[in-house]
Amino acid sequence: MRVVLLEGRGGNDQVNLVERPVPVRRPGEVLIRVVAASVNRVDLYMRDSGVGITHSLPQIMGVDGAGIVEEVDSQQTHLKVGDRVALHPATVCGLCEFCKKGEQNLCTSIRFLGEHRDGTFCQFVAVPAANVFALPDSLSFREGAALGVAYLTAWRMLFTKARLQPGETVLIFGIGGGVSLAAMQLAKLAGATVIVTSRDAGKLAKATKLGADHSIQGVEGLAAAVLNLTGGRGVDVVIENVGQAVWPEALRSTARGGRIVTCGATSGDRPSADLKRLFVRQLQIFGSTLGTFGEFQDLLRFCGSTGLAPVIDTAYPLEQVHVALDRLERGDQFGKICLDIPE
Repeated sequence: MRVVLLEGRGGNDQVNLVERPVPVRRPGEVLIRVVAASVNRVDLYMRDSGVGITHSLPQIMGVDGAGIVEEVDSQQTHLKVGDRVALHPATVCGLCEFCKKGEQNLCTSIRFLGEHRDGTFCQFVAVPAANVFALPDSLSFREGAALGVAYLTAWRMLFTKARLQPGETVLIFGIGGGVSLAAMQLAKLAGATVIVTSRDAGKLAKATKLGADHSIQGVEGLAAAVLNLTGGRGVDVVIENVGQAVWPEALRSTARGGRIVTCGATSGDRPSADLKRLFVRQLQIFGSTLGTFGEFQDLLRFCGSTGLAPVIDTAYPLEQVHVALDRLERGDQFGKICLDIPE
């Protein structure tokens, strides 16, 4: 089969399209013919560094994927050959205290596709049956491939951590990125008022067309703008994945008793704590990554019942993986960048 293989560090010259054997499915696993995969920031991190992620090279890249069931155990009742499916990207032990509580994303032995093990930038992948979920008929394979990281992460941030309620106001940083755009779509469908930020006026205009209620360009003076939009009150929820560069503005933008949920630190991970504001205003801060199997199932059902579909920025054939990675690295995208996998 054809795969995108990461063979070293440093750039696209270490990312090569090569032939590899089709993986042999083990009992309890499902062999998936991958139809589409999406590109994530972690793909760039793995290419450039990979520090802190236990793995060995060469390794097939790719975290997200959607496709068709090719082989499955005969005793499996919820899957059959030919089913359209989306993949949860984290394989887990199923035995630790967190797995037993249904908190698979906290598993002590968690292994991510494309990070700790071979991923989805390939024609076939074998994964545990627990990671394979029916793809709603309303979603294309590209849209299904966009769900596993960005949309699942946003789902957990909004509904499990922040417990967003209809009528509340949400501030979302960095609109155009996968998680931020997913959070905007989900928050609007949940009945919230949404304020989005970006340095890019074009991305703000696109977000407004998709339903954002207010937009703010840049970081300087952002909190003052938020307070002006909310009558001096601030927002109930902040969705944040930028980190150090925006943290002070995020704190000052939050209403008394409000919640801040963070899932990233692209600008640095050592912001000022501003502890006095934190306890005087009784703010709540949550860290969040990915989501559980149950949350992924809830997200898929939500897509099927509401018609929610991920925003796809561009799609490239597998052999143009370098072009896809370059576009993500420049930050040009509005929505998810996908790869189409040939049969």
